[in-house]
Amino acid sequence: MPSIDEQIALIERGVVDCISREELIKKLKKSEETGVPLKIKAGFDPTAPDLHLGHTVLLQKLKHFQDLGHDVYFLIGDFTGMIGDPTCKSETRKALTSEQVALNAESYKEQVFKILDPEKTRVVFNSTWLGKLDSYDMIRLASELTVARMFEREDFKTRFETGKPISIHEFLYPLIQGYDSVAMQADVELGGTDQLFNVLMGRDLQRSRGQEPQIVVTMPLLEGLDGVNKMSKSLGNYIGITESADSIYGKVLSVSDELMFRYYDLLSDLSDSEIAHLKERMQKGEIHPKEVKKQLARELTARFHSIEAARMAEENFEKVFQQGGLPDFIPEVHLARTGEIWIPQLLVEAGLVSSTSDGRRMIQQNAVTLDGEKIADQAAKVETQGEVLLKVGKRRFCKVIFS
Repeated sequence: MPSIDEQIALIERGVVDCISREELIKKLKKSEETGVPLKIKAGFDPTAPDLHLGHTVLLQKLKHFQDLGHDVYFLIGDFTGMIGDPTCKSETRKALTSEQVALNAESYKEQVFKILDPEKTRVVFNSTWLGKLDSYDMIRLASELTVARMFEREDFKTRFETGKPISIHEFLYPLIQGYDSVAMQADVELGGTDQLFNVLMGRDLQRSRGQEPQIVVTMPLLEGLDGVNKMSKSLGNYIGITESADSIYGKVLSVSDELMFRYYDLLSDLSDSEIAHLKERMQKGEIHPKEVKKQLARELTARFHSIEAARMAEENFEKVFQQGGLPDFIPEVHLARTGEIWIPQLLVEAGLVSSTSDGRRMIQQNAVTLDGEKIADQAAKVETQGEVLLKVGKRRFCKVIFS
């Protein structure tokens, strides 16, 4: 087992807030003396079925605790997901149905074990205890928070001042997230920086119930491929962990040199000293930044696929983008269509973009080709005959066969 100082160094890597470091050291020492592992909690509302690298920043930190021998609880907020997390929202968030929550939760469980050890991870659902609270319990819980305290949250304050509605049930969200920590008797809770108010609520509720308050650890929100905005599917600047090996590898290589070592710090399994050595060699000119980025691309591709898949993705990338060829494997989509089809709609049905607006945006950026020809007109259509080869950006290909 590493020393306490070494454990703290690993835990604090990439961390924004640790409230508090002194308390964490005490908990780690107590765990070492008693042999009882700490309970480490991170909650995920199953609002979407697919995770991207931004989500895995928390998973990597959970893995650090797991590697140190502590008990990791991957909490799926199936109960809170039906309320909808209001954090950073300018309007009331649409709640999920129980069917959507169940479907997304199953997808989450499959994906998280690409990072966490399934034998050492406890997957729990907060409906287990929240579903047992009666109206008396909820009223008692609500009595522990004032409206003034709630307006300490910038998103609620802004919505109130601008006259945008705030539903009463949204005030309950941080309360019941905090109650999760009480029910689980958590020692540490992880969250993004946007979740600081919510995770601090767990400390408050634990303290008021005579429990030792949990340590709050927040992680930064990972910037997306644009290098500016946080990684988001809606912005199209994401790397999904269920994407193909070719896609993950190519997208990681498109990360800017300035952002590359932030990805290393938050996502890589390399040690701090190994990352520092890479950075030093690059700064001295002993290794090209692209080679450093390739190493990261191989690591992340192998994590979500395999070492062999990462090797093949690298070979494919070299073939396509340095030699001007086509990838060995191009996915095919069969469409039963007659007449003409609007190209942004075709891109959606081929799975190359998430929406027609995304398709129009890619055309506007001169990033769409059809049979090798650039598409410049956002209103363009194509005859649904034979087959066409579509390419979006530098990495996304699809052969569409009409029938």
